[in-house]
Parts: sequence; C-alpha cells; structure tokens
Amino acid sequence: MSDARPFLRARTGVILRLSGWSLLESAQTFLSGFGVARALDHGFLAGRPLTGLLWLAVAAAAVLPARLATRGVFARLADLVEPLRDGLVRRAVSRALSGAIARPGDVTTRSLSQVTHQSEIARDGWAGLVLTLRSFVFTAAGAVVGLLALSPALLLIVLPPLFLGAGLFLGTLLPMAARQRDYLTADEAYAAHAGQLAASVRDIAAAGAAERTVAESRTLAEAQLAASRSLARWAAVRVLALAVCGRFPPLLLLLAAPWLLRNGLTPGALVGALTYLTQALAPAVQALMTVLATVGGRLVVVLDRFTDAPPPPADDPQPAPAGHAPPASDGGPVPPSRAHEAAGPPVPADALFPPGGPIAELRRVTFAYGPGAHPVLDRLSLTIGSQEHLAVVGPSGSGKSTLAALLAGVERPTGGEVRWRGRPVRSDDAASLRVLLPQHAYVFSGSLRDNLRYLRPDVRDREIAAMADVLGLDHLLSRLGSLDAELDPERLSQGERQLVALGRAYLAAPPLLILDEATSRLDPAAETRAELAFADRSGALVVIAHRLSSARRAGRILVMDGPHTQCGTPAELLRSCALYQDLAGLWEPEVREGGPSAGVRSTLPPSPV
Repeated sequence: MSDARPFLRARTGVILRLSGWSLLESAQTFLSGFGVARALDHGFLAGRPLTGLLWLAVAAAAVLPARLATRGVFARLADLVEPLRDGLVRRAVSRALSGAIARPGDVTTRSLSQVTHQSEIARDGWAGLVLTLRSFVFTAAGAVVGLLALSPALLLIVLPPLFLGAGLFLGTLLPMAARQRDYLTADEAYAAHAGQLAASVRDIAAAGAAERTVAESRTLAEAQLAASRSLARWAAVRVLALAVCGRFPPLLLLLAAPWLLRNGLTPGALVGALTYLTQALAPAVQALMTVLATVGGRLVVVLDRFTDAPPPPADDPQPAPAGHAPPASDGGPVPPSRAHEAAGPPVPADALFPPGGPIAELRRVTFAYGPGAHPVLDRLSLTIGSQEHLAVVGPSGSGKSTLAALLAGVERPTGGEVRWRGRPVRSDDAASLRVLLPQHAYVFSGSLRDNLRYLRPDVRDREIAAMADVLGLDHLLSRLGSLDAELDPERLSQGERQLVALGRAYLAAPPLLILDEATSRLDPAAETRAELAFADRSGALVVIAHRLSSARRAGRILVMDGPHTQCGTPAELLRSCALYQDLAGLWEPEVREGGPSAGVRSTLPPSPV
C-alpha cells in the first residue's frame, strides 16, 4: 500500500484522462434507462409512437460515443499499466543482482520467475482490475443519476441491498487474500515434496523411511485440503454477496412496484429503473466481484512476492515457523515427528535366518529397465560371504548402483533370483538384515542423537561415543556441543551428512552393509578410516567404489562394464582384467604397483550414481 500511493500520485494526469473518457460511458448508461422511461411515458403510453421511437433512437445513439470512449480508455491504459510492469522488473533484477553479490552461493531462479512469469501476471491483473473498476464506477454513477432523475424514491429501494452486498463482499477481500496465500503455500509445499519423492524413491526405500515419508505426504496433503476448504467457504460468502448486489435490487423493486405506482411513479420510470438494474448495475457488479475474486487475489499474492523481504543469507537461516515441516535435505524425506519412529529395535537377523553360509547370493540375475531395454545385468551370479569385504568398480553407468539396489532388495530382478542367507528376498526381512547407504545421505531436522539412533532406537550413549571415536565423528559432535543439539541439514556439509549416515549404519550393525558411493564426499583419509572401521566389524561389506584405493582395501573386487563382469582379488585383476588395468592406469603409479593406499590421490572425479 505504501508503494501504491506514490505510483498513483505520479500518474494523476493519466487517471484524469481515463476518467474523462469514462464520462461518456456514464452518459450512455444514463440515457439507456432514461430513454426507455421517456419512450413509454411520453411516447407509446401517451399515444405518440414517433416520440417513443425518437427517445429509443437517442438511447441507441448513445452507444456510439461510448464505443469511442472505449478506444480512448485503452489508449490511456498503457500509460498506467506498463510502468507497473517495468518497475516490478527493475525491482526484481536489482534484488537479484544485490543478492548474487551478497550471497554468491545462494543464487536461485526466483528472480527469473519474477522477471518473466510473475511480472506478466501483475501486468495483466492490474490492467483487468483498472478496466473493471473504472467501468463499475462510471456505470454505477450513470445509473444512480438516472434513478434520481426518474424518482428519488427509487434510491430508497435500490441502494440498501447494493450497499449491503458491497459491504459483505469487501469484508471478504482480506480473508480471501490470506486463504489464497495459504493455499498457494500449501500447494507449493506439496509440489516440492512430490518432486523430492520422485527423485528419491530408491533412497527412501534404502533408508527404511517409507512410513515417515507417507506420514509427511499425508500431513502436507491434509494442509492443502484444509486450505482449499477454507478458500471454498469464503468463496461461498462471495456468492452470497453477489446475489445480494445483483439479484435483490430488481426483486425488491418489483415487490415495491404497487406502492411506488400509488405514490406517483410512472410505468415508464418503473421500466427504466428495471433497465438500469438488469442491463447496467447487475452486470457491472458481477464483473467487478468476479475480477476482484480471481485477478485481484492473484495480483495481491504476486505483488507480495515482489515486496516481501529478500531471503536471508545462507549462513544465517531463519527458523521454520511453528507447525511447518522443515525442508528435506539432499533429496531425502523429512520425518514429520518422533511419533512415526520405530517402536523398538529390529528383530535380530539370527532369529530369522539360520547361521552360516553366504549372506547374499545372485543366481543368474538379469535386470533391464523395461521390456525392450538392453539388460544392465545379464545372468550375473555372485556369492557374498557373511564376513566378506567386496568392492564393485566400473565406469559410470555400468550398473554398479543397480547391483546395489538388487542386493538390498530395493529392485527386483527381471530374471534369476536374489537370496539372503539362503532364502528369497522379502521386504519384511530387509530391516533386520541389510542397510543400504546411497550417495545422498538421509539426514533430517532433529537432534544428532535421533539421527544416529534412527535405525536402532535402543542404542546407548557409550556406544555412540565409541562409534564417534572410530569413524571420526567427534569433530562434528564437538562443533554441535552435544548429542541433543538440533541438526539443520542445510547447514551441514555433504561430507558431514555422509558421516552421520555412516554412524547410523555402524550403530545398526547389519549383517549386510552396502555403501553405494556413501563416502564420495569424504576426503581420502576419512574414507579410509570409515571403510576400515566397517571392515573390522562383524558382517559383510559391499562397497560401490569411486576411488580405486577404496577397492584395493577389499578382499575381492567385482569389475562391471554393463553386462560384462569379472571378479577376483586386486592382484588377479591387475594381471587378467583389461578394464581394471585401464582404471588403475588413471591413478598414481604406486597404486598400480601395489603400494600403500595411505595418501593416495585420485586423478579421477567420483563417478555419479
């Protein structure tokens, strides 16, 4: 509002010229009802048909200058509408440049939307609002003057319902704008959540977060439904206001017609008053309310986006409002509350599976992403011992992550069979037997303790302390201050998120742990420390390696090149596998010669999942 006054004050001349052209529309409205009244009273009812036709011709001729006025109005409209759009574009560009300079790492596409889409919404909305409001004001003025000229008593019948309906409608403007804003916010939140889910289905399944994700989706959907219902209730009030303004005046006039005729109102004046109400006032009121209810609401919301405070710097995030879920991190879902956590620790694997034997087997497994697609895996057989450390290497797109998903039971093979401890894979067994850590770590807003206990709620603090010492999580713990410190996922580095997820998996101690580039954001020393810690624990470890130094720590290496695979020890593969020799050739010579892995530096970027 404070920005609107200077804008309108600077364009007083344009507004006056628009008003001047609009006076012709008022004259046309006045003559439409007044001409009909005179045509009846002084022409047809008085036995002078030519006089009646002359008055009707005058009313019809008034349409011509009104059309000329419409042309003049549109010519002046650009002087009032285009400066608004230009000013909004300048503001959006200025804020985008200032924000990019102040926060180089926090640049978003918000300003691009404002410069293109949102500024056009504001421009079209403002133009429609100006045209409709101008037409209503001058049409209503012409009709009121005409009713006064016919008989002042008509105003006693017509004006009360008009004022009542207008007041009822104006009373809905602010609540409707607030409800529209709430609905837009809820719709954006649900759309963002749905987009994150579409990109994170595998990670959600791997992290066992399906129940949390369903609860979060239900919460967002219910918020959107509540906002929609509230908006619909206020829309019903607007329908009532429109009926009071547009339907009640003609009805009251007809009911009062006998009294008006007994008190001197002529039949022509009665028909002229009905003409004003049905042909001028009612359409003008309906158009105004429709525009204010639709275009006006969108205009208010869009202008709020241009005038609200700029987003805070990335290093000074604002707390989420009460009752709103914090944003998800790295494509992972955000748990809505502690109420959806597991009720207790998972059932021990030994209670479900007989001890001994391989932990996982692939028996002639084939997998393709569609009936006509080339297979990613083609009749692959692989056995993983209960204490084995297996590394998987290969070029990007060779099927490493697909293999991890099949081993974890996240994907089902299109041919062959995957077995855990001699039994076919079942989703009910997954929580007790395996943990799959994808590249994008699942960390949610809450305490560090809750994040670490996510897969094992009964873990004790001394176990957490021992884990932090082994994995190198003590630095993060010292920075946060305590296990009960609140984690903001947006303020953690990607390496810190991976450490939290690794700590969670270490505490869960599953019989089968699959790291799908889950250490890709750690430096080589931290990665070495984490993998050695997992290798020393009981259970099988499968590592989708993005550094060859990671593969060399494994007892066996599976080299993948699409459906072509070869498995063996590092020494065997250096002698017999051309692809492994090529991969090793891109690393330091000491790696190819079998030197120590400490201090090895990769010249290859991490391969994407």
